[in-house]
Amino acid sequence: MASASRLLSKSKQLYSIPVVSQGIPAIGVRFYAKEAAAPPALKGDEMLKNIFLDVKNKFETAIGVFKKEKITIDPEDPAAVAHYAKVMKMAREKANLFSESQRIKYTIETRTQGIPDARTYLLTLKEIRVKRGLTDELGAEALMMDALEKVEKELKKPLMRNDKKGMALLMAEFEKVNQKLGIRKEDLPKYEEDLELKIAKSQLEDLKKDALEAMETQKKREEFKDEEMVEVKSLDIRNFL
Repeated sequence: MASASRLLSKSKQLYSIPVVSQGIPAIGVRFYAKEAAAPPALKGDEMLKNIFLDVKNKFETAIGVFKKEKITIDPEDPAAVAHYAKVMKMAREKANLFSESQRIKYTIETRTQGIPDARTYLLTLKEIRVKRGLTDELGAEALMMDALEKVEKELKKPLMRNDKKGMALLMAEFEKVNQKLGIRKEDLPKYEEDLELKIAKSQLEDLKKDALEAMETQKKREEFKDEEMVEVKSLDIRNFL
């Protein structure tokens, strides 16, 4: 059966990530990360101790949520997937953890800070997407680059992020892309919800696979060869935490 740490791990998702960040409002805003205050400067063992205690407390808080909630390991049941996503959200909020979209936003903000030109910025977004194992299902990246090419051709020079006039032109082009892809600002919360459901289903699929493999291994042992395998969805994760 999957370990407790596996329950809290990030599953690989296949999901497009139209993004927005400083200076480049791209294809849809899907991130709602809270501002994190910079921690005070620490040295040596004190810093390591504080990091360990913080991780330990967050882990225990999240596990505490899972111990109270019945999880049905049935990735094909929309109700089970929705409930698991709800429990994951509860655990994150109580442990003060980022959601997947918030982690992506934080990564974008830290990786792109100080990038002066729009082209390098967009290429960095693509690099982040690829490294996180996400797919551009909508073809947004190509459309964004086309928009940038059009603006730079009009400006007759590379577009810098501090060029207010040029950035305004690019934002207008991005809005056209939004319309072409059918992305509306009022639908952004739904995009966030859809992402969380995809993650929840992916994690339940991993848990089901782990459970089946564990039962198959056990069935090969002499003392269990006559035992029938139970349905995975009848298992209670709380018994394994």
